[in-house]
Order: sequence, then structure tokens, then C-alpha cells
Amino acid sequence: MNAFNDEKIVIQGAREHNLKNISVEIPRNKLVAISGLSGSGKSSLAFDTLFAEGQRRYMESLSSYARQFLGRMDKPDVDLITGLSPAISIEQKTTHKNPRSTVGTVTEIYDYYRLLYARIGKPHCPNCGREIKEQSVDQIIETILSWSQGTKLTILSPVIRGKKGEHQKVIDDAKKSGFARARIDGLMVELEDSIKLDKQKKHTIEIVVDRIVLKPEIRKRLADSVETALQSSNGVIIVLRRVNKTDEAYENVVHEISAKGKSVDSAADFIEEEVFFSQKNACPDCGISIPELQPRMFSFNNPFGACPDCTGLGEKMEYDKNLIAPDSSLSFNEYGIQAYNPESSWNHAMFEAVANEAGFTLETPLKDLTKKQTDFLWNGDAQKNIKWVYKKQSGEGTSSYNRPWLGIFGDLRRRYNEAWGENARESLEKFMSHKECASCHGKRLRPESLGVTVGGKNIWDLTEFSVTETIDFFEKLELSETEKKISAQILKEIKSRLSFLKNVGLEYLTLQRSAATLSGGEAQRIRLSTQIGSGLTGVMYILDEPSIGLHQRDNQRLIDSLLYLRNLGNTVIVVEHDEQTLLTADYLVDIGPGAGVHGGKIMAAGTPQEVMKIPESLTGQYLAGKIRMEIPKQRRTGNGNFIKIQNVTEHNLKNVSVEIPLGTFTCITGVSGSGKSTLLNDVLFPAISNKIMKSELPVGAYKKISGLENIDKVISIDQSPIGRTPRSNPVTYIGVFDKIRELYASIPEAKAKGYKSGRFSFNVKGGRCEACQGAGTLTIEMNFLPDVFIPCDVCHGKRFNQETLDILYKGKSISDVLDMTIEEAADFFAGIPHIARKLETLKSVGLGYIQLGQNALTLSGGEAQRVKLASELSRPSTGKTLYILDEPTTGLHFVDIKQLMSVIQKLVDKGNSVVMIEHNLDVICQADYLIDLGPEGGSGGGSVIATGTPEEVARSKESYTGKYVSQLLEREKERDRLL
Repeated sequence: MNAFNDEKIVIQGAREHNLKNISVEIPRNKLVAISGLSGSGKSSLAFDTLFAEGQRRYMESLSSYARQFLGRMDKPDVDLITGLSPAISIEQKTTHKNPRSTVGTVTEIYDYYRLLYARIGKPHCPNCGREIKEQSVDQIIETILSWSQGTKLTILSPVIRGKKGEHQKVIDDAKKSGFARARIDGLMVELEDSIKLDKQKKHTIEIVVDRIVLKPEIRKRLADSVETALQSSNGVIIVLRRVNKTDEAYENVVHEISAKGKSVDSAADFIEEEVFFSQKNACPDCGISIPELQPRMFSFNNPFGACPDCTGLGEKMEYDKNLIAPDSSLSFNEYGIQAYNPESSWNHAMFEAVANEAGFTLETPLKDLTKKQTDFLWNGDAQKNIKWVYKKQSGEGTSSYNRPWLGIFGDLRRRYNEAWGENARESLEKFMSHKECASCHGKRLRPESLGVTVGGKNIWDLTEFSVTETIDFFEKLELSETEKKISAQILKEIKSRLSFLKNVGLEYLTLQRSAATLSGGEAQRIRLSTQIGSGLTGVMYILDEPSIGLHQRDNQRLIDSLLYLRNLGNTVIVVEHDEQTLLTADYLVDIGPGAGVHGGKIMAAGTPQEVMKIPESLTGQYLAGKIRMEIPKQRRTGNGNFIKIQNVTEHNLKNVSVEIPLGTFTCITGVSGSGKSTLLNDVLFPAISNKIMKSELPVGAYKKISGLENIDKVISIDQSPIGRTPRSNPVTYIGVFDKIRELYASIPEAKAKGYKSGRFSFNVKGGRCEACQGAGTLTIEMNFLPDVFIPCDVCHGKRFNQETLDILYKGKSISDVLDMTIEEAADFFAGIPHIARKLETLKSVGLGYIQLGQNALTLSGGEAQRVKLASELSRPSTGKTLYILDEPTTGLHFVDIKQLMSVIQKLVDKGNSVVMIEHNLDVICQADYLIDLGPEGGSGGGSVIATGTPEEVARSKESYTGKYVSQLLEREKERDRLL
């Protein structure tokens, strides 16, 4: 093999993780797909070898000063890699958990929005909505001269506005300048009089510059007065218009004032109106000044732009009455107010005083209180003291209190502010919920920022549009020639980035959507669109299953984006299972033959057509149609019972009502963003769980749910981690490690030494290695450098002390067992049925390759989900359980999916019901019943398009899913005919 070739990336002797000393050549500047069973070593080759070495080499080229901030990177276990380019990895991890991160901020489109609004935005008064413009002296004079002739004017120069002090120097300077009068705090005074101001109070001083009556010949005098007033007050003047009832101009002025929506006192002898003028951005009617438009003014992460009440979050944690007192039929003594224990003598004494003051008793149900009593109980009265006597718990005397009652809400706020420690605050936070900020109504920005518009929309309105709607908005945006020149480059960037988002199938997203709510696939495609926008060439991009969560309809657009990156002159490497992507790739590397220790070998490498001809390649055989998933000849009709949920209106769902037949395998399908997760995860699961399992999950908006008497429990098997610490592992999660420890404790030698099962736990003192406390590694803190993990030099990574390791079962210690794969352990414990049965369930969901003691944090989302599925399978079945799964095929090869589906079908065969969100067509065609949502994503979705068996949905003309299901069913019929 030639190790030096400009056209290829050459890898020799790769041994990272389970890779078996493999060597392979990958063509540069091509779209390369790496396929294989889950756990076969695809990510080990792509990310842990290729990307890790590419990144390490780049970092090695930096100065030692720069490297100390970037962290330490180990060299992958590989003999040689040549032809590497700078590497960029685009993984599925959703890293933006910050509530301030939105789709707009992570794509940087919002940064361009801020620049656009700062340069061509039109400010409006946040109070009256009037457009605000900077006014020159000439514009101010022309406005005044346009008023009715005969109007009496007083021109004021506001030199002090709402400031504390005596301001004697300001008054003396005005006298010296020849001014005779001023308006101080709303009252006209003569400057010659003795004026003494309270220095502890805020004052407003406006110098009277001139008093004139509007006439045609008055222009010169008016201009001089306006200029003088502007100079004295830094570009701001107030003009008092006074028109008597007897003046000819009276009716015209009344009409002008009425046109602005203001009322006129008809009984008064005259009208006096203040008109505000500014050479800066300020409302002439309301006197509200707008600061100079700058990009930071539109950032909710900057104090200059963020709503001061919620600091730019758009929501606040507030005490929720429904959480504090969920059952209003209960009284205080019946624990009706859950934040207060009625058995506490302090609480009882305090609430008894409140009840006596308001006129009810502690036995009165909360729902029977009058409106006034309820208001006093919850909101209190700061002006009214209540008295109560508290009997000390020690029994030694009493204490008397006399203080204002601030209400339950006020008292809980005080307790929260005074709480010591995180636990005390957490105990109160369970009575709080996130509520929309009352000041900005969830829009995150200051009123002045929201008053600036482009094309009649403020910046928040624009972020509430979907990507498709935003593209349409900018296409139709009408600008003046000057505005076009200013915004040309900004609009070009915005439009190109929006089109990239659309091209990767994310046209349904809104830019204000929180980044934390994005799925792994969505977050990855956002990063992909950002990389496309960067326009880099000569880069090696490595992606981890970018098709995850994408409907078949949008797949081609994603593939086109990958080809675009390739055509720019980049090497694009994707770890992928999707059939369409694999067939489109220029080059295919298939790793196998199995998973874990059975994988790590190159089974095939070449074009997709070449790989199809290799019998040893499972991927090749699948692409060639020689391995397939049989479509059921008959669909289950269910047990005759249904769960019906009606009028669901959460997020984009449009008053949806669906029926789910029990005793069947039901799939919820639809394009990305159509409302599948909202229906299943945000409404259906929490609604059922709260009623059946007595949980307290937040539930989306719906009207009614029925049919729950036909199931006994609901279980959601999601992709969240099975543990939060490195000590968690698959065998502890499914409960089999307890049985293994009991087995070791029953060995005669262990009994003779008095060892119990706890001796064989690495979390408990006694049997574990105390040098590393059962972790197997020691953490060395390096201050400015990353922490270094080294094997424990006492137990050498075995976690247990020598006395514990001396206890052997069939020649293996407890540490040896934890190092076994599930497959090896199943054979090892074959003679112990209660252990073997649970291990076999892990094998049945395709996890035979993972180790018993594998760190739970190293499991992928798909692997964690299958561990949970195995845990459920190992429990006795009631036949009345509803299982809810969200895309369980994520990260699975076709062969693994086939194995997973046989497990799910067994669950349903036992009488249980399974409801699953899925995009994989092979899985969808296995379902008994489909619920297809759409037709589009975002605001264009949220409706039920079709329901029924796959064959029935395939006949629907409106269903995108039906179209692809129809094609697959026809293809399978053709294959059956040929066979």
C-alpha cells in the first residue's frame, strides 16, 4: 500500500477501541460513507481515529501558549495516517443547553438581523407607536409653522430633568443669560424671585426662552428662539401650545388633538398641549427618547437590549397557585396548601391569625372562601398587621408576633430569598413554574428595541416566522434606494443562511426557538448549514448520521447539501445507515462483521455497486435487496379498545383528535416538525402517566382523554442516559448485578470469610479499592491543564481490593465479570437462569457487544434506549402496558433494526400496545396502524393527514409518508414476484 498519495487518505494499523489493526484507503474530495452494525467500529474509525488525529495535528501546529488553553489530545492508536486535511466534526450532540441560545443565535442569523435593524430600522415610540425621526432645526421650525395661525406658544428649554439638588447655579446662569422666567416642577416662576429647591427631591427646570403668537412674519424670531433653546438643553425643546376658545384656531387644534386619540376638556376656556421636539431620536408626543440604533440594542443577551424585568429570558420563575394548592376542595388543616405543613405549630399559629383576620377558619375548604378572603390569603395587605402567638417546640413559653401579612406569595418569596443552601431553594422551586414575563410578554427585549421595524415587523416578530416564511418576507421586502445600498451585503448573508437551513430540511424551524429543545439530528443539521455557509475548501468534514430525524421527503435535500460541501473541494465522511445516502456516496467503507469484539474489520471498501457484490458485507447485501425485512401478511386489528385524545392544541397542533387502537403496534409519522413529538411526548405520555401512574408531569393543551381503564401502566423508553455518573452501568440498571454479587457472596470461600453481597460492590467500603474508591482510575488535577486520568496503581484498574478479587467463580473474579461483554457473560452464566435470562434480553436488543461494567456515560442515546427496553422485557408482562418510543432505530444498522423489531413485535404479541415515532420506512411498514401528521412542518403542519394500516395510508394522495410507503410496498411486491 502506497503511504503517500495526494488523492487518498491512507490509514495503516488502526487499533482504536475494537478496530483490528485495520488498513484502508479513503479517496479525498469525495462523499464517503462508513457503514456497519451498531458497535462495529464505525465511530472508532471516523471520529476516534481520523478526526482525533486531524485535530491533534492541527493543535500541534499551534504555539505552546495557545495549546495550554485548548486541552491535551492523545494520539490515536494507529501506525500511520497520511493525506489528512484539517478536520471538522459535526456530531449529534445538542450542546446548547443555555436558555439564552436560540436557533437564530447558534446560526448567527440573528446577529445579521441585529445589524440590519441597527442600520435601516425605523424607530417608533413604544408608548404611542408614532414613527420617530431625528429632526433638524429647519424641520422643527417647519412643523411649528404648520400649526394654525394665532396659536400662542411658549418655547421651553429643559435644562434639568428629574434630578435631585438645589440647582442654584443653573438658575443663576439662566438669569445671567437674560432669561426672566422658568417652569420649575410644572409651575411658572420669575427668576428674579428667591427660589429655594429641596435638595433631597427630584426637580425639572425648563427655561422660558420666548413667548410668541404664530403669524406669517414670525419665522426669523421663531428660528432664533428654537436655536437658543436647543443649544441650552442639548438638542431638546418643549413647545407649549395655548389656544383660547375665542381664537379662530381653536377648532383646528381640537381636531388635531382628537386625531391623535387624545381627549379635550370642552368646559375649559383654553387648550394647552406640550409638544416635544428633539434633534435626536425622540417621540414628539410622548417625550420618550430612543437611543442611537446599535446592534447591541437588539440583543437579549446584552443589558442595552434585554428586557430589564426578565433580563432577556422572556420568562420568570413565579409561584404557581395550582402547584401550591392543587386541590381547592381541601382546607388548610387537610394539607390544602402544600407549601405549609399544618402540623407545624409555627404555620398553624400564623395561618390561624390570617384566618381570624379574614373571617374564616382553618377547616374551611379553599374553594369556599370569598373573593376578598382569597385575595387576602394569597396576596396579603402590607398596610395591615396581624398578631399571633407561637408556642415554642421545647414547650418553654411562647413568642408573640405583630407584623404585616404579605400573603402566601409574599411569604414564599421571602422564604426563597432567605433560604440557606441549594436543598432549601429546591424544596420551594417545586411550587414554581415558568411564566411569561409580564413586561415583554415573552419577547425578551426592551420596548424601545421592539419599537424598531423593518418592513413593518419588529425583530421579534421576524424571529417568530418559520424559515420558509422568513425567506418569503425578505423576497417581498420593499426598500428605498438608500436602504438597498446600506443593507445589500447584510441581506445577502441572511438569505443565503436561511436557504442553507431550508436545504438541510429545517424550513419549519423558527429563529426564536430555544436551542435546548432541538433534537440531536436538528442540532447537527444546523451546524451543517453553518459549515455550508462558511464556504471552506480543503477541509475534512466528519458527520454522524445526519439523516436522523429526517423524513424521507427531505432526505434528498440533505444529500444535495453534502454533495455541495464535496463540490467545494472538501472530503465529506458520513457515518450512516440510511439506504439513500449509502447509494449516493462516491465510496463506501463497511465495517463488521459483528459488533464489539466481533467487529472492527473492513468487510468491504469501494463504490456502492462494488460493495453490493461482496457476500460478506451485510450492508452490501441489504443494498442489493438480498437481506430484507418481511412485511407482515396480516395486520393486527387490536383488542377492540382505544385510547382517544381530543382537541390537542399544544404548539403547532391544530385541534387534533386521534384514536390509538390498543393491542397493536402504532406508528406516528410525518415530516420533521409536523407535531409528532408534541403529540406523543408533550401531551399523550404525560397525560396518561399523570392519570395512571399518579406522576406530576407538565402536560400540553388538550380537552379530553378516554380509554385509560384498558391499560395498567405507561412506560416511555427514551434516549436519555441511564445514569449520571461513571459508576452507572448497564447491569446495575437492569438489576442483574445484584444477582451476580449474591452469587459471589454464596461461594463457600466468601461465606467462610463472612463476605456479604455488599463486599462485591465498588460503591461501598469494604470490598472496593479505597485508593481509587472503586473508580479504577485516579484523577490528577493539573490546574491550568486538563485533568489527567491514570489507572489506579494499587488495584490496576480492577476497582476491588485483592481479598475481594481472590473470590473466584469458574475461575473469574468479580472484576473479570465486569470486563466481559454481554454475549460472553450470557454464556458464562448460562447455568444460572435468573442471571442468564436478563443478560439474554440485553442480547436480544442487539447489545451483546457492550461490557457489563461499561460506563453509562459512554453509551449512545440509541444504546441507552435499548438498555431501558431490555429492562422492561426482563420484567413479567401484564399484557396491558402501553410502551412509548421515540425513534428507537436511531443509530441502528438494518440488521439491528430487524432484531429490534422482532423484540417489539413480541411485546405486542403478549397483548401490550406500542406507540412509536418513526421515519424508517422498513419499520413503518411493520406497523399495524399509522397516524400521519402534516402536511408540512412548523406552522404548516399540526393536522392529521391520514390514519389506518400502511396499505390504507399508501393510498392517501395528501400524505408524503403514504407516497414513500407505497413505493416500498410496490418494490417488495416486485421482489416477491421475482422470487
